[in-house]
Amino acid sequence: MLSPNINNMSTNADPADTETVPIAGNRRLWRNFGGIFSARSADGSEADADGYVEFGITDPERSHGRTLGTFAGVFSPVALSMFSALIFIRVGFIVGNAGLFVTLLQFVIAYTILLFTVSSVCAISTNGAVDGGGVYFMISRTLGADFGGSIGTLFFLANIVGCALCVTGCAEGLIENFGPSGYLVEEGSFTLPDSRWWRFFYCSMINAVMLIVCLIGATMFAKTSVMILGIVSVCLVSTYISFLAQGPMQVSIPQENQLVQNDTNPAFGLYTGLSSLTFHDNLYSNYSKDYTSGGSQVNFAIVFGVLFSGVTGIMAGANMSGELKNPSQSIPRGTLSAVTFTFVCYILLAILMSATCSRFLLQNNFLFLMPINLWKPFIAIGITTATFSAALSNMIGSSRVLEALAKDQVYGSALNFVIRGTWKGNPVVAVFTSWILVQVILLIGSLNTIAQINSVLFMLSYLATNLACLGIELTGAPNFRPSFKYYSWHTCFFGLLGTLIMMFVINPIYSSSSIILCLVLVIGLHLFSPASQGAQWGSISQALMFHQVRKYLLMLDSRKDHVKFWRPQMLLLVSSPRSCCPLIEFVNDLKKGGLYVLGHVKLGNYEDNDDPTIDEYKYWLSLIDHLKVKAFAEVTLAKTIREGVHHLIRISGMGAMKPNTIVMGFYDEENLYDFFESENSPYHTQTFRNDPTTEEEASIFPVRHAGAPKKLSPKEYVALVDDVLRMRKNICLCRHFHRLDKNLIARTNHIKYIDVWTVNVFDPTNEDPFDVVSQFMLQLSCILNMLPVWKRMHVRVFLCETQPTNNTGNFTMTPPVTQDQPAEFRLSQQLKLFRIDATIHQIPEWSRNDDFTRHSAVLKHFTRSDAEAEEGISEELLNRSRMYMQKVNQLIRERSDQTAVAFIYLAAPPSVSAQHGSAKSLAYLDLLTELTADLPPTILVHGIHAVNSTTL
Repeated sequence: MLSPNINNMSTNADPADTETVPIAGNRRLWRNFGGIFSARSADGSEADADGYVEFGITDPERSHGRTLGTFAGVFSPVALSMFSALIFIRVGFIVGNAGLFVTLLQFVIAYTILLFTVSSVCAISTNGAVDGGGVYFMISRTLGADFGGSIGTLFFLANIVGCALCVTGCAEGLIENFGPSGYLVEEGSFTLPDSRWWRFFYCSMINAVMLIVCLIGATMFAKTSVMILGIVSVCLVSTYISFLAQGPMQVSIPQENQLVQNDTNPAFGLYTGLSSLTFHDNLYSNYSKDYTSGGSQVNFAIVFGVLFSGVTGIMAGANMSGELKNPSQSIPRGTLSAVTFTFVCYILLAILMSATCSRFLLQNNFLFLMPINLWKPFIAIGITTATFSAALSNMIGSSRVLEALAKDQVYGSALNFVIRGTWKGNPVVAVFTSWILVQVILLIGSLNTIAQINSVLFMLSYLATNLACLGIELTGAPNFRPSFKYYSWHTCFFGLLGTLIMMFVINPIYSSSSIILCLVLVIGLHLFSPASQGAQWGSISQALMFHQVRKYLLMLDSRKDHVKFWRPQMLLLVSSPRSCCPLIEFVNDLKKGGLYVLGHVKLGNYEDNDDPTIDEYKYWLSLIDHLKVKAFAEVTLAKTIREGVHHLIRISGMGAMKPNTIVMGFYDEENLYDFFESENSPYHTQTFRNDPTTEEEASIFPVRHAGAPKKLSPKEYVALVDDVLRMRKNICLCRHFHRLDKNLIARTNHIKYIDVWTVNVFDPTNEDPFDVVSQFMLQLSCILNMLPVWKRMHVRVFLCETQPTNNTGNFTMTPPVTQDQPAEFRLSQQLKLFRIDATIHQIPEWSRNDDFTRHSAVLKHFTRSDAEAEEGISEELLNRSRMYMQKVNQLIRERSDQTAVAFIYLAAPPSVSAQHGSAKSLAYLDLLTELTADLPPTILVHGIHAVNSTTL
């Protein structure tokens, strides 16, 4: 029933084809199914869970190369990898030093961690299509490219170290069987020479044979793994039978053990057969020295490290995911059954050893199983096949992980040589790379030392797997619906915690180093990886952040806001970002960790066509990335600009995080400068090309050309300013910011000041420095002065005192001084109370020149709302006001030669609802234009809320 429905959704599908679903033209549709599908592109290569249905539909082309079932593809590799070098070589070492009780405890701890991790692996692998790369694939698709890539890299190294461990064990078995004191060598016959470098040579030869097998292909190994497992099982059964059938005997200690062996009196260990006395003697711990690593002292951590290194093969089946017919079904079944099988085998072997072998024998001869076996070659065959197959499994796994890292472009083009070096589906170059790294690890020599490194790296991989499953479970993502149900956040958490603890128990130095390396890789990949930047798989970090942000937004109560913790929350209204890049960056500096929203209004009607803001929104996100500002973007569609701005002011932000300050550009006739097109601009980019030959690109941030009519009339602009104030928001009007050059400010010594003009030039009084607007300007200047680029600027506050007055000003925090004191002294005291480092500059021309007082008096007409003010604006009044503004502008310009930014008091706009509102709006804008003409970058500010605090 599924196939016809899906085929009907595809525009390119053959209606008669009910088996395959092409992905052409429907990739977005397939991705919405939450990863249940897998895909193949037009050239036949596999895609990432985008196109072919994994469940219920069989695709012959997709199944080509996926030939392995549960037993051959998962159970056999996992069982062989978990037997590895431990089953025949190191179980006696563990029991002899730790004792049976601690050995059983260690196996329980190890397998508990493994069981929890397996449940996480099963949950993730049954939640969608699993491709090649095994654990790396699952972690990267769950946690994201940066975290997944770093863990994938460490998992690749873990497989390399695991391969070297098994090769070393295989060479050790050969020496113990065919070396100078080998159990299979007859007296006087040829023996293999034994020394550190001879062992390295044998390891290299074994590694070379593995290289040949891996080059032939992983499928051949998987098909033979069933036979190899059968051989190992027969050898293991012969060992159990030998424990029950053999009588007491003396077992010689190998010549390699120089701790107890000498040429004059050869040492022997005692095999007692089943004995209650021997069993009792082996119950408790008695740590000795390890003769294979120079006589170093053994302890609990070393023993557990060796034990855990032998059972790290639970990922062997997942590593074969690219060759499995049905990985989502085979991985859980095969892995769990293999874990149970190996656990029973290990426990039975440990009990039989403790009941039949003396502690001296267990501690000083790691290959004692050979002489006590009914047929000695069984052990030799078992050691060789178990270690060789486990080594092959690790090498194949490492090459597949490396191939997956290269295909995903986690390290960009650095691993392209791996992709190009694939022959008939076999990653030849990846295999050669793994082989070379194994050769390097083999130089360590000691199996027990390699085992600790191997255990730590694999544990870190298991930790990441549990973390991935825990994270996605805690987020409550609706698309996380694995068919494997025997897991919970409890199993993930305890698996993670147990892994972390036992890592540091094994070796704190190795553990700390691997975690630091992982964190370095996470940060590096997050910053520089193309795969991370693309975020094509989804990242659990986004889901976790959504979960936490939602919770904290609900806790953030606007009723509990306090002036002590006030910060600017900016909404910058942008018509075209091409012409206002410096302003966007400047407001980003001014926000002081607060909310920053870029708002844009598109003119249109929803009834005409589809909402154009949906497709345009991605360009705004690209703009934020390009300018490197910490902002959000909001785009709305409205019939008028004024209506759209109302939308943005009301709906921007969420909960208590809503804009409190609206920033707008100035309404003037200056030619707009395109910062994206100019090659000399620091904002130059080809990302937003404005090519009129392409309709799509021509619509990206269009800019108004010279002479073209504006979408907003002067009356509407002034009405917007009035609307903002009536909506109880602070307002900032910015002019000349196309002249702002932060790079020049940072490197020149000429620009020194941030100026604050606290006088309301429309109605100047002595109380101006103490009203809410002036305090808001001072707060903004102080915030700007805190930032690194602006820190070396000095804040200047200009005080324009006209005549003494006893009127009470509008105070937010009344300074502890009387009103009859000079305004400069009162302002100085207020700056100290607000901890603002600034110098006060008195303007003597203002108090000496009566023209300022005479001309400013008529300006009160613009801010009056009574009937007298509604009579209109006479030409004489306007001219006198314009002359006054020109004088104020000249006064400001004379003091702004070294000014970077100037904050100027913005008077409230006139009422535009009156009969002569349009004329008053034009006059209001005309006077503001005269006031700010030829000034440095200027912000006209009007604040309505208290923003400063003098309390702790």
